[in-house]
Amino acid sequence: MEKIRVVVIEDEALFREVLVDALSRKSGLEVVDTTDNAEKAIVLARQTKPDVMVMDIELAGEMDGIDAALAIKRENPEIGIVILSAHDDPRYVTSLPLGESTGWAYLLKQTVRDVSTLVQAIEGCARGMVVMDPAVMAKLHPRKGSNVYRLTPRQQDVLRLLAEGFNNATIARKLALTERSVESYINVIYQHLELAGESEINMRVKAALAFLKSSQRR
Repeated sequence: MEKIRVVVIEDEALFREVLVDALSRKSGLEVVDTTDNAEKAIVLARQTKPDVMVMDIELAGEMDGIDAALAIKRENPEIGIVILSAHDDPRYVTSLPLGESTGWAYLLKQTVRDVSTLVQAIEGCARGMVVMDPAVMAKLHPRKGSNVYRLTPRQQDVLRLLAEGFNNATIARKLALTERSVESYINVIYQHLELAGESEINMRVKAALAFLKSSQRR
């Protein structure tokens, strides 16, 4: 199996080194380049054609990480982008064009101290998923009257974990369910949200987006 090729963009030198070292130790990943600058990140995307770019929002140069990410996606929509942020306000998440392109993740910097969470986001982005930080998701709840609000509490729990990028086996373990039960819940969620006739990844992405669009901050 080919390794996921990753570029790390972070302007804090020590944190960048920590990220590169941690990711380089993972057998399924290969860090192919790094930079501290948004404009250089766009050039690296063209030159190295990575699978995923891990991008800090606050970068040196005239552009920030969001601007660079959008520019990269316009040129290379297949490249996954993991946004690293110090902001847990969901408005930063909803500013991303999640409905227009796939392969996005939004993680808080304090969360990526657990490298497994970052690896999960990278792997999800490489598959075209949308992966949201658990701390951001915890601040959201469905608006009254929305399709997501009309789901049962257990269905909402499953959808929330799906939006955090977990696979069915992990969702089952976290909720003390069988995988078959999780599959059943997800199928009901798809039907309720009127998602059908597409690939499993596309339906998972659209279900995650439905949660984000139908929610407000606690």
